[in-house]
Amino acid sequence: MVKIASTFGRSGTHDFVLVRASALVMLAYTIFLVAWLVSNPGVGYSEWVTLFSHLGMKIFTLLTLTGLLIHGWIGIWQVLTDYVKHSLLRGIIQLIFVIALLAYWFTGLFVLWGV
Repeated sequence: MVKIASTFGRSGTHDFVLVRASALVMLAYTIFLVAWLVSNPGVGYSEWVTLFSHLGMKIFTLLTLTGLLIHGWIGIWQVLTDYVKHSLLRGIIQLIFVIALLAYWFTGLFVLWGV
């Protein structure tokens, strides 16, 4: 069986499930943050530090950042394979997106664990 190296999952079905699961994690994170902001009006720096210093919030945020990485990679791969037919150009664009997604993830990691 030939395996496509640029897909994140093992198959199209696996990619489909990963995209849906990562979307649910990101949705849950967004709902949580909006609910927290609504229930805590006038949020300042100390409240943000208190929120993000909890281990559960750090894990939830890293899980969301990982979901963003997976969701972004699969999404950009699907769009580029459909619309960019020149393989060198597609590879360059994919490389740029991978670097950006990894930069977001590592920035989130370092900022989050610095709290």
